[in-house]
Amino acid sequence: MADIEPGLAAPQDGATPDAPDTTLSALREDVTALVEDARNYAEAELAFQKTRAALAGKHGARALVVLVLALVLLHLALIALAVGAVIALAPLVTIWGAIAIVVGVMLLGVALLVRAALSDGKLLAAMFGSEDAS
Repeated sequence: MADIEPGLAAPQDGATPDAPDTTLSALREDVTALVEDARNYAEAELAFQKTRAALAGKHGARALVVLVLALVLLHLALIALAVGAVIALAPLVTIWGAIAIVVGVMLLGVALLVRAALSDGKLLAAMFGSEDAS
């Protein structure tokens, strides 16, 4: 009661007559600002993701090209190794024996790699396969 100035009657419901309009307009302004901030955030996030995707695509393509070049060089190096091994073994076991040894070692390596790949494939199939398929 000490807050009320003398000569003014206190409102019956605890609010001034113009309070609902100012509260409602302030709420509208807050909601409008919130919607505008959300729109700005969404636009900024979209621009960021577009830039990030473009950058990732550029670097991903470059990495793929570099990887292909590395595999080509590795392939050439393995050919050179095979030819060199044949040339080095030829005086010891004849040219046909050297070719047979080099090809046999390479086919053994291929067989071991295929066996490892099949083992990993079976493991993946077991992980993602249905349980009732036994």
